[in-house]
Amino acid sequence: MDTAELLASYEQMALIRRTEKAAHDLFLQGLVKGTTHLAAGHEAIAVGASAALRDDDYVFATYRGHHHAMARGATPEECLAELMSRATGLCKAKGGSMHLTKADANMLGSYAIVGAHLPMAVGAAWSARLRGTGQLAVAFFGDGATNIGSFHEALNLAAVWKLPVLFVCENNLYMEYTPIADVTAVPRPAADRAPAYGIPGEVVDGNDVVSVQEAVARLARRARAGDGPAVLEAETYRHFGHSRTDPATYRPAEEVERWLKHDPLDIARGRLIEAGVPEEKVTAADERAQTVVRQAIEAAKSAPPPDPREAFTDVWADGGAAWRT
Repeated sequence: MDTAELLASYEQMALIRRTEKAAHDLFLQGLVKGTTHLAAGHEAIAVGASAALRDDDYVFATYRGHHHAMARGATPEECLAELMSRATGLCKAKGGSMHLTKADANMLGSYAIVGAHLPMAVGAAWSARLRGTGQLAVAFFGDGATNIGSFHEALNLAAVWKLPVLFVCENNLYMEYTPIADVTAVPRPAADRAPAYGIPGEVVDGNDVVSVQEAVARLARRARAGDGPAVLEAETYRHFGHSRTDPATYRPAEEVERWLKHDPLDIARGRLIEAGVPEEKVTAADERAQTVVRQAIEAAKSAPPPDPREAFTDVWADGGAAWRT
């Protein structure tokens, strides 16, 4: 990344962070129904990876996917309106927090069933191979998914067919409330298992947007060249509990303190200052993000509720819901 790209990435991470904070506050105000799984602390993975991808590449995420939807072009207003069940929401109020999807940008969904989207990413990569488009599929998943059968099935088939797919594990140390290290036989739950399928497994600092961008760009070039899939394990940490019902008291205080000092925004800001970017320019980027999110909150609050008739649209690709065989 040059300094202009890094500054843009910083602003995008700031936008995501502030949108997540807004989601948290709106939930406490009773304006967001259901639960939310915040990705505060994970921003560098989504933004860094997206910066290394083509616009037509495919992205699949988990229920903790706000950052991926926004990294692929979803606006704060679309996301907050979706969480607030407004007609202007990203999925017209049909998806909510756990299913943010932006299909027109090839962000093909956030999935609540752990590991379910990994074989889907393999299918998207197979489609790209058959059509000869040079597209890449990227599946983002948590460390807990590495103990799910679909993780192993997806890696195996991707390796057999040498498909252009990247498996990016957002390892935040906890599978919901359980430390991943307590129930996993290898230290690196994703990267250490990749060699069993004959594919590369790498580890990267998931809180450094530059390191993530460089790693994904390199592995993407390899995949597009026909050398097959790879696993990238991005080490990170969530700033909140697993969901809004989780106070995260099971995490040691010193661990939380250590990781909060390794904040993705602070790291990017430090890189910018070190590269000679004036501090006021960095602050201006953060202020722009703050303004956008503040306006998004008001727009989402004033947006109308969805028409109940919309429940019977968009089930199939033709926009309808009529069953067919």
